Amino acid sequence: MTQAVRAQGNTDRQALVYGLAAVLFWSTVATAFKLALRELDVLQLLAYSVCFSALALLLINWWQGRLALLREYASATPAYFLVMGLVNPVIYYLVLLHCYDLLPAQQAQAINYTWAITLALLAVPILGHKLNRRDVLALVMGYSGVLIIATRGQVLQLRFDSLAGVGLALLSTLIWAGYWLASTRNQRDPVACLCINFLVAAPVALALCALFSNLALPGWQGLAGAAYVGLFEMGVTFALWSTALRLSSGVSRVGNLIFLAPLVSLVFIATILGEPIHPATLVGLALIIPGVLLQQRQKPAPLV
Repeated sequence: MTQAVRAQGNTDRQALVYGLAAVLFWSTVATAFKLALRELDVLQLLAYSVCFSALALLLINWWQGRLALLREYASATPAYFLVMGLVNPVIYYLVLLHCYDLLPAQQAQAINYTWAITLALLAVPILGHKLNRRDVLALVMGYSGVLIIATRGQVLQLRFDSLAGVGLALLSTLIWAGYWLASTRNQRDPVACLCINFLVAAPVALALCALFSNLALPGWQGLAGAAYVGLFEMGVTFALWSTALRLSSGVSRVGNLIFLAPLVSLVFIATILGEPIHPATLVGLALIIPGVLLQQRQKPAPLV
């Protein structure tokens, strides 16, 4: 075995560790959202978690010597980062957190997971892509799973826990898919770009909270919840995932790990939140996950 091969093997193992860590953190997010929303309202959680994430990303970029990139990128295309920062995190997480406020965690996380399928639909009008048979089958499987989960298996009766919550969950997939399409055209460092987005978003989120909620410092439980969400949904975990994709010799080796997240998430939802997992959720995920896998074959690994 040559030295180059051994070195790549070590790098792939590092990529696997980073990827598994990211998936583990993302698997806790649905539970973290629900726990934090017991202490904070949506605008408070958005404001505090965005600030924690912005600080964490700034520290990561400082540690990696990328602060000059932040200045370079922001001064080159300020309008781009203003729009992208408003879309993600402000608009996206406003919609997503409202969705979690209205729905059981298992429903919200499973429906939000279909964003990769929504991406295929959105690419038709935006990029001029055509849907092939595989895409159509993935769409049918994915949204059939959504309907089963959202109605708790009562598909014919169309009884929803919260129709507004389901609508917001689907809207979140549309927003994230649009953000993904816009960001994939940007060839600059992804962690630096995300940091600028959050630096732009932090004052906006704080202003929204001050105007429409209460910006007073919450208790330690609320602050801890916001810190966890900011670090392990929005900030540090993205850096881990980005590093894993960069280190891996094959994107699919790491990219496919993300399909573990919704299943592991159910374990946390059941054990920590005490939310009974409905059989319809398992049936729905049995359609959604293969649908996403089918649609993502031979395509870039998803960024969650």
